[in-house]
Amino acid sequence: MRAHSISAGRVTLVGTLAVCFALILGTQAWAQTGGAGTAPAPTTTPAPTTTPAPTSFPTVPGRRAKLKKNGMAIPPADAPPNIQNAIIAANQIRKHPYRYGGGHQAGFYDTGYDCSGAVSYLLYAAGLLTDPMPSGAFMNWGEEGHGEWISTFANKGHMYAVIAGLRWDTSAFAVKGKRHRQKGPRWRPTKRKPKGFSIRHIAGY
Repeated sequence: MRAHSISAGRVTLVGTLAVCFALILGTQAWAQTGGAGTAPAPTTTPAPTTTPAPTSFPTVPGRRAKLKKNGMAIPPADAPPNIQNAIIAANQIRKHPYRYGGGHQAGFYDTGYDCSGAVSYLLYAAGLLTDPMPSGAFMNWGEEGHGEWISTFANKGHMYAVIAGLRWDTSAFAVKGKRHRQKGPRWRPTKRKPKGFSIRHIAGY
C-alpha cells in the first residue's frame, strides 16, 4: 500500500506540473496577440516622402512682360527660359535700396544695389554675364544696338536695361500727382530717353 501511494503521488505531481506549464505557455501566447487572439500587425517603415516639384512661375501671353501694382514683373510666355529666369530673379531684389557699389560682390547677391550692380544681377540670372561690371564697361559690352529680349543702356555715370519691354533701373522716377519713387533696383512703368547712352545687347537676345 505504501509503494502504491508513492507512485500515485508522483503521477499527481507530474500531471500538476504539466497543467501549470500549459497554462504558462497559453498566457504568453495570449499576451503576444494582445489578448484578442489575433497576431499583431507587422511593423512597417513609412514610405519615403518626396518633395513636390516647384510650382512654375506664372507668365503672360505674348512677348512683353507685365508690371503688377506691387512692383513685380510677370515674364512673357514667349520669352526664352533664361529670360524668364532673369525677370523672376530681378523680382527678388526689387525692394532692395540703392547703395553705391552694391551688387559688385562675388556671388552677385547684396543688401543694396547700384545701377550696374542691379543690371549685372539680372544678366547673371539670364546666363549672359559671369562677373559684375561697372557701367563704363557696359558701354562696349556685347554688340551694338537693341537686342530682341535684353538691351543695356550705359554711360560712364549710369546704366539701365530693358528686358521684354520693361525698364529695369535704379533711378527714381516721378508720376504725375505723386512724389518721386524710391531709388533702388525697380521695374519702371515709364520709358527713358536713351540719349547719351551706349545701347548694347548679346547676339541672339
